[in-house]
Amino acid sequence: MIKELGKVAIIGCGNLGKSILNGLLGGGKFAPQNLIATKRNLESLQEYEDQGVLVTSDNAKAIAESQFVLVALKPHQILSFLKEFKELFTENHVVVSLATGVSIHELETALNASRTVFRAMPNTATTILESITCVCGNTEDEAVKERVKHLFDQLGDTVFINEDLMESATVLGACGIAFVLRFMRAMVQGGIQIGFSAEIAGKIVNQTVKGAAELLIKNGEHPEYEIDKVTTPRGCTIAGLNEMEHNGFSSALIKGIVASYEKIEK
Repeated sequence: MIKELGKVAIIGCGNLGKSILNGLLGGGKFAPQNLIATKRNLESLQEYEDQGVLVTSDNAKAIAESQFVLVALKPHQILSFLKEFKELFTENHVVVSLATGVSIHELETALNASRTVFRAMPNTATTILESITCVCGNTEDEAVKERVKHLFDQLGDTVFINEDLMESATVLGACGIAFVLRFMRAMVQGGIQIGFSAEIAGKIVNQTVKGAAELLIKNGEHPEYEIDKVTTPRGCTIAGLNEMEHNGFSSALIKGIVASYEKIEK
């Protein structure tokens, strides 16, 4: 357990909530008894109860017994939830909304009191402790911000950003998982067409993408720098890259990112 964090409640354990719960449990730094998970239908949370997590449909109980409250409800549900339970939140609580498109001002208004509120956008790689989580909050208290960072650092990497970039963070970091996976699926399909079985093609693609990411993370170079190492004059790599670009590879990806962002903005 990370003592300074106290108990952590995850309100609304759907896909994202469960991925966070899996990550906190899998990292080995949170004792199950210091985690609380809520959901209307508890059947899907049975495995966590078996591990010692407090599983309940009683949101009031979860709030009362925790210090960190991660609200993983749908965006259209979160404000009504906060209004319903606002009397239970104290100055000792840190409230973290995981909802897209709900501003800090709206969260503060729903709570109708001066409360420490953060917005956070992790992605489903929290399950394997490889998420990138973007965070913003309504406090400049470095000690509180460090506690929030400490929590999400257990799930991968954490970066604080301005609130006006939170929707962009949703697209690039959270939706981005799906974009990368669709790219990988296409690579596997191409691998099958040139002779590999689906299993071997998948293994090659998975490790290749992992290696490419690690190159950038560890070397700190721009992607084009690493691309230049692979492209030789009249070679097969540049031939493939140029064919992809002729068919709109980069522009299609950029347009997809912008389309997702515009959907959130609307």
